[in-house]
Amino acid sequence: MPKFEFEVESKQQISDGYHTFAELYHHRMMLFSVICNQNLDKAWKSTLHADGTMYDDYFIVGITTDEGDYTYHYHMDNWKYFFNVKELASAPEWDGHRPEDITRLLSLF
Repeated sequence: MPKFEFEVESKQQISDGYHTFAELYHHRMMLFSVICNQNLDKAWKSTLHADGTMYDDYFIVGITTDEGDYTYHYHMDNWKYFFNVKELASAPEWDGHRPEDITRLLSLF
């Protein structure tokens, strides 16, 4: 099997021919921002995890659904998109959700 090697300036510039990873992550963040800002009674953000830790220059934003939480981490430059979302001293304890639990968002209807 041939080994394919290529150079890219940044992994975020990898593209499927239509969008780069950077564009797709930005789109996902904007869509999650809309979901959170339309569900202010369920959405929250924090600069700390429940255990008091956090990645440098990042925050966590989440939404509590009937099926459990769903969260993302974002760079502090993106705090403005979640301005109206209530800030907690620390995020709720992680409930073990994983990427495949994205369907929890459907319970917001």
